[in-house]
Amino acid sequence: MSQFAELGLPLIHAGKVRELYALPEDDRMLMVATDNISAFDWVLPSTIPDKGAILTQMSLWWFDRLRDIVPNHVISTEVPALVDRRGLVVEKLQMIPVECVARGYLTGSGWAEYQQSPTVCGIPLPEGLVDGSRLEEPIFTPATKAELGEHDENVDFETMVGTVGRETGEAIRDLTLHIYRAAEEIARERGIILADTKFEFGVRPDGTIVLADEVLTPDSSRFWDAKTWEPGGRLDSYDKQFVRNWLLKESGWDRNSGQAPPELPAAVVEQTRERYVTAYEQLTGMSFD
Repeated sequence: MSQFAELGLPLIHAGKVRELYALPEDDRMLMVATDNISAFDWVLPSTIPDKGAILTQMSLWWFDRLRDIVPNHVISTEVPALVDRRGLVVEKLQMIPVECVARGYLTGSGWAEYQQSPTVCGIPLPEGLVDGSRLEEPIFTPATKAELGEHDENVDFETMVGTVGRETGEAIRDLTLHIYRAAEEIARERGIILADTKFEFGVRPDGTIVLADEVLTPDSSRFWDAKTWEPGGRLDSYDKQFVRNWLLKESGWDRNSGQAPPELPAAVVEQTRERYVTAYEQLTGMSFD
């Protein structure tokens, strides 16, 4: 069911966070970021006020800074008033079915794998690293895109090539790492560590690879406070890791139970919103109204 039925536009697809609507022009569509928040492949019953607007405005800021590296799918920010600031008119693309993940720091599922063997997605890493360690060079660790409610699966490069082909696989790997290096430097200059992030790419009819969906937001990235970053210790985050931590440690919810997660307490909702706003304002230097 569309959250924005009053738009009067046909709903093409409703994902965890975004909804896509058909427009009269066949080559474009309206992409709207909701205030939904997802964790552990569940869309939570609570929403985060203004989250969709923050994600959209932050993505626009990053798209503008990355345009010399890769084209993006944004056509216009002129959208119906109902979805102002959270909606974008974007190109229709043939999406590449891969989550393109760049990791410059060891944490999350990469840290979990590393503790079993000194690798991440089959890429060998030095021994002696801890949660939060900076890697000597960023690594590309793709994941297969799962249907709503199912798990994305980390895969090695050759497995991904088997899905998308070698030429496309090498192109999106190189773009992912190029974008990450540029963005990591920009973020670090602003006091934020970009630990890892994921991108999605699509292909135009002429074969051009285009950066799509969202980019370098607290939903798609891990942002840490550079002042307090301590490998093996404090990793203060400006992203939805705060929600994940509450679900795992304080909520009483068992992620392996098959039961839906509980409502977020009002304090967790507010603190999550504060983290998203802080990330936006610290990166862009602009106030979020």
